[in-house]
Amino acid sequence: MICVLQSRFWKTTILILGLLVLLLSMLASILYGINNISLQSAVDAYLHFDGSDEHLIVKQTRVPRALIAAAVGASLAIAGALMQAITRNPLASPSILGINTGAGLFIVAFSFLFDSAFSLMEYIWIGFLGAGVTTIVVYLLGSVGRDGMTPLKITLAGSAISTFAFSITSLILLLTNKSLDEYLHWLVGSVAGRDLAHLVAVFPYILIAWIGSWFVAKPMNLLAIGQDVAVSLGQRTGLTKAAAALLIVLLAGGSVAVAGPIAFIGIIIPHICRYLVGVDHRWLLPYSAVVGAILLVTADLAARFVLMPKEVPVGVATALIGVPAVIYIVRRRKYE
Repeated sequence: MICVLQSRFWKTTILILGLLVLLLSMLASILYGINNISLQSAVDAYLHFDGSDEHLIVKQTRVPRALIAAAVGASLAIAGALMQAITRNPLASPSILGINTGAGLFIVAFSFLFDSAFSLMEYIWIGFLGAGVTTIVVYLLGSVGRDGMTPLKITLAGSAISTFAFSITSLILLLTNKSLDEYLHWLVGSVAGRDLAHLVAVFPYILIAWIGSWFVAKPMNLLAIGQDVAVSLGQRTGLTKAAAALLIVLLAGGSVAVAGPIAFIGIIIPHICRYLVGVDHRWLLPYSAVVGAILLVTADLAARFVLMPKEVPVGVATALIGVPAVIYIVRRRKYE
């Protein structure tokens, strides 16, 4: 694959510039919205907090929102890159293969069945459980048959599971006595109204997955070439796939537990980054993290101004971006 950035120098330089763009986009997310806040007020909210409305907005709303959007965007993009490598499917992502929707189903189903409010950590573990179970089911369904797992079969299995999970989730919401508003913004994916405690609770698991993805980057390069080639070079492909699957569960499950099932980040970001740096996962994964974080932070910022004073959930904004991108990918790539 031809990539724009060929030399290590330019890859490093653009990655550093990307980090600066991410910081600027997070700063813009803190300062701008229905109520614009000056940079001085944002700084004073931490250095000279006085309990004013502006300071409360910065500390309780804007800063947590920017941090959560950056962490979730990075996690979903890394998960998408890993999934596309181990399945050799250009459309693989936590949303397309139903992992996001499956994790959401578990959270809603547990709330309905036990009719009680779970603690934050319990919701997180339920989200992880849903992501793990969905991953196993999709993989098994996509591997049925003599020819084993193929990109087409895994995509069809993921689409079927995603549709099933969404239908059951909708049924549960119709049966429950709780207000639909309690779940609506979460179901479509949103970083609004999230507390910093939500991110703090999942961050250790997300951080482990970020670090783990770096260690599997080199084995993923061989696996992306082809399983037969990887085996001939002495790689234990089963162990590599299992490690990558565990990382995907941590990334997708943690993201869903915090922000709900935000779609399309995991599909489009790896393709953009392959165009920039090629297929080497030692560059692809960090680029995916940075670009994914930038996209979700800026999408959340833009969503505030579409129907002002109301806000559009960021999951809707990413869908508007992602659908044309997926159509483009399908038209340009030939796969089984």
